[in-house]
Amino acid sequence: MKNRVYDNRELSWLKFNQRVLEEARDESNPLLERLLFQSIYSSNLDEFFMVRVGSLYDASLVDDSHKDNKSKMKPSEQLSAIFSRVRELISTEDESFKTIHKALETKNIMHKSMKNLTIQELEFLEAYYAYEIKPFLNALIIDKRHPFPFLPNKSIYVAAKLTSKSGITLGIIGCSEKFEHVIFLPRQDDSIAYVLVEELIFHFTDKIFSGYKVEEKTLMRITRNADIDVDESFDRELDFRQNMSVLINKRKRLCPVRLQLSKQISEPLQKELCTRLELSKKQVFVEKTPLDLSYVFTVFDKAADKKELFFEPQTSQLSRMIDESRPMIDQIDDGDLFLSYPYESIQPFIRLLNEAAKDESVVSVKMTLYRVAKNSKVIKALCAAAENGKEVCVLVELRARFDEENNIGWSKQLEEAGCRVMYGPKGLKVHSKLCLITRKTPEGVKYTTQIGTGNYNEKTAGLYTDLCLMTANRDIAKDAEEVFRALSIGELVEKSDLLLVAPRCLQNRVLEMMDNEIAIARAGGDGYVGAKLNSLTDKVIMDKIIECSQAGVKVELVIRGISCLVAGVEGVTENVRIRSIVGRYLEHSRIYIFGSGVRKNVYISSADYMTRNTTRRVEVAAPVLDAEIKKRILDIFETQMNDNVKARDMLPDGTYVRKPASGAAVDAQSRFFAEAYANVPKPKPKPEPKPEPQPEQMTAAPTVTAVTAPEPNPEDTPAVQPDIPEKPEPAPEKKKVSGQGSSDCSVVKVKVKKIK
Repeated sequence: MKNRVYDNRELSWLKFNQRVLEEARDESNPLLERLLFQSIYSSNLDEFFMVRVGSLYDASLVDDSHKDNKSKMKPSEQLSAIFSRVRELISTEDESFKTIHKALETKNIMHKSMKNLTIQELEFLEAYYAYEIKPFLNALIIDKRHPFPFLPNKSIYVAAKLTSKSGITLGIIGCSEKFEHVIFLPRQDDSIAYVLVEELIFHFTDKIFSGYKVEEKTLMRITRNADIDVDESFDRELDFRQNMSVLINKRKRLCPVRLQLSKQISEPLQKELCTRLELSKKQVFVEKTPLDLSYVFTVFDKAADKKELFFEPQTSQLSRMIDESRPMIDQIDDGDLFLSYPYESIQPFIRLLNEAAKDESVVSVKMTLYRVAKNSKVIKALCAAAENGKEVCVLVELRARFDEENNIGWSKQLEEAGCRVMYGPKGLKVHSKLCLITRKTPEGVKYTTQIGTGNYNEKTAGLYTDLCLMTANRDIAKDAEEVFRALSIGELVEKSDLLLVAPRCLQNRVLEMMDNEIAIARAGGDGYVGAKLNSLTDKVIMDKIIECSQAGVKVELVIRGISCLVAGVEGVTENVRIRSIVGRYLEHSRIYIFGSGVRKNVYISSADYMTRNTTRRVEVAAPVLDAEIKKRILDIFETQMNDNVKARDMLPDGTYVRKPASGAAVDAQSRFFAEAYANVPKPKPKPEPKPEPQPEQMTAAPTVTAVTAPEPNPEDTPAVQPDIPEKPEPAPEKKKVSGQGSSDCSVVKVKVKKIK
């Protein structure tokens, strides 16, 4: 009976990407934003094939008898189901793209085909081809003397069937390597017209192969496997960073897993391409949509002045909890601080790092880095701290997929500045978002700990919804210190008090808190479990959620992406509600809630309820102890549960439908931004300078400590006076428990004031 409440991970992910595609079809979104959603759908699918399909392909070759523990499908069966579902989505994708571009034409933005050009436009493109493309073309004939070339991942080519007196052969022309992807046509007005470079090269294929007759031709693009097992490929003669460099180069030459074609071709030509690329026919997908939609950002730049085609600009605001006239460390000493991205700016956290780099009392700064921005202010602050004599210890995760090269570069830069760089324990990625600043003061050692749900990345902090908690709590700092101690010597945290630390002290603590709610429900109380996640795949946790539901515990889950658990199945998950929100900003924050009313324990975390997060990564979840911050996080969760604009509810058959709008529209993301704008604190006036005393009045040279208020961020527009925060909650009680993983881990029981 339980099998019907489980969904296959990969098929569930495809449902998520379908929801992204639905945003491209949503007419309430501005036109160019719809085109962006279509591009995101396409790039998501690229990565899915490179990672997930690549992994399944490898598994099917090694042991195809191994079954997924949820859907009981073998790798080959999963691959067949994936290929079938992706093929079904192509018609929706093509129709969506066609509809968007037809609508854009009414706004004077035209993606023109080579068949509907004016004489002047054709003349321009012929000249452009002659001077900008033809001299750099790389065209190949494939025969016994000319082997089939290596085709890089995601590059576009023309493939042509050619005939001559000597027989039939295959021609290949590269379209991606040296050319601007978008060619804008000259206009006399403010309209925009363009063609793609591959379309222009495709048009001139006959002239390129002038000594042959082109029987048929198509654009093609291959997707290569990018799934590499770092530990299996490890060369003991090289250090870890050198190994990662070798593996990145190896990834570029892994086998193809997908072939995209721009038009249907004959069976013989398709068979030859499949043979050359070692692909099966079911791995071939024919699409009318351009094969690479990354070009849309170039069109965005060109159309930047057409404001009605974009979302209304929104700028991250200064948090109402932040006083710009005071040092961040002093404010955190007075009480916990909280930031909610992208509604609130990441700048206060950047300011904290910059102040720590200069503060003479700061002894050390320790941090885990997974992904950072291109011109990272975080890296600059860490380097400045090291150069100022602080002990700076940074764990850089070199295995952050597709950011390996960037992180290798950052690790070198940090080392050159004098930072100590670590790479984490063997076989485990470090995905936690943790920063610990240690100070030596006249009152003794003091700590500032930051725990986040998202990366230390200023760019994504403006695009992803994430949470940031900054605290001076000594017990949290003690646990954070233990995390860094363990990482520094390649060990795992076996015991923690307040923080939940995977892989030994998170899953079992979550299960224990769910067991507590089950016991309360069975005793007639109101058991409750809530969570906001990116994905849910951990079968151990899913089985416990089923147990919660069957015991009468109310379970509410906001899951953006994959959910291998099906909600609302009678007798099994009938007390479980699952929602997905796909909107303007990527939902990325993780929240755990256990208990109802005054019993509520609230955590923020870097970890999803995925097996890889709970058992194969170093992750950290932190309890929220401040009453005001807890109230805000609960409001975030409740608002998302009430969203009736961008939210979709899962049905008992595993499909998703938009929640029927009843009453006022609730768009959670729009509401949070409106609140951020409304709650920006007014800058406090600078005190008037005191008149300098006359020389005859001075009896001794006074000691003066000068405090300079930092310059306000010009993007942070003041609005209204912030609310006065309540006093922090008393320290939580601790109860030792046992469960899966270390029996030394404990569950936090937090007493809170009743929220009016």
